[in-house]
Amino acid sequence: MSNTKDIQRRIKSVNNTKKITKAMEMVAAAKMRRAIEAVLKTRTYANLSWETVLNLSHSLNVRHPLLGKGREKSKKRVAIILITSNRGLCGGYNSNIINKAHNSIKKHQSLEGIETDFIVVGKQGSKIHRYFGYNVQAEFPKEDIISEVKEVYAVSKMIIDDFLSGKYDKIMVAYTDYVNASKQIPRVKQLLPVDVDAEDKDLGVVGSDTRIGIDKDFVGEKSDKHTKDEKYNYEYTFEPSPREVLDEMIPRLIEVQLFQALLEANASEHSARMTAMHQANDAAGELVENLTLYYNKARQAAITNEIAEIAAGAEALSD
Repeated sequence: MSNTKDIQRRIKSVNNTKKITKAMEMVAAAKMRRAIEAVLKTRTYANLSWETVLNLSHSLNVRHPLLGKGREKSKKRVAIILITSNRGLCGGYNSNIINKAHNSIKKHQSLEGIETDFIVVGKQGSKIHRYFGYNVQAEFPKEDIISEVKEVYAVSKMIIDDFLSGKYDKIMVAYTDYVNASKQIPRVKQLLPVDVDAEDKDLGVVGSDTRIGIDKDFVGEKSDKHTKDEKYNYEYTFEPSPREVLDEMIPRLIEVQLFQALLEANASEHSARMTAMHQANDAAGELVENLTLYYNKARQAAITNEIAEIAAGAEALSD
């Protein structure tokens, strides 16, 4: 058994670590509250905007490349926007979304000859190259607190330009959906081209959604009241022309989807970090208790040994 000084040093070290994890838990909790507030404010609007894109894609006869019309489907190259954190210490948050993106690629590799590039938002996303060897085409910084849609302008402009130029035939976003403080779901969603017929929960429309803050009328849920044709049976009037309006409107709606994905990922990150630090804090407390028990046993053994030595010396002197 280690001597008492070694155990005391380790107890002190664990207590110092516990103070750090407790502080990080409190900081993450404060950031999580702000992030959740931002997510809940924009969810209904983001889902309504995506529903609008799907309605346009289904209802209009206008050939627009961002709506998947008037464009050859060569399916040679795919880009995935991967949203991760800048730092670790958030449990399995980063590994879960990286593995989700990798598994999504493997799941849809039935089409031969497809190459995949990653556009990384957040420093930890570069691990996709280290772990699986995928090409990282670009890296963008990510703020801890996301407050304005202009923070996705650079990413949005890049993917829209690359898609229109024909560099990529499909654009997807991999992010972590916030459900609650203890549950976050990694998802992969197709952004471009807009495909109203996509039924895959990972690659298509928003679909059934049970998250808090969602208006069920706007999330594209299938119900007994509305068939698919009825759901998209809308008429639109455009001035000056459908093409001119869509040229301005569709990029803005794509920006909204990216912004919401970033908000969801941010809330999930802070929730995962708060949970991880809370668990680390509890583990440190348990370790301190165990070390204190070992310390008391070592101290008791030392005292017992000293008493035995004194008794033996006294007995030898009496003889």
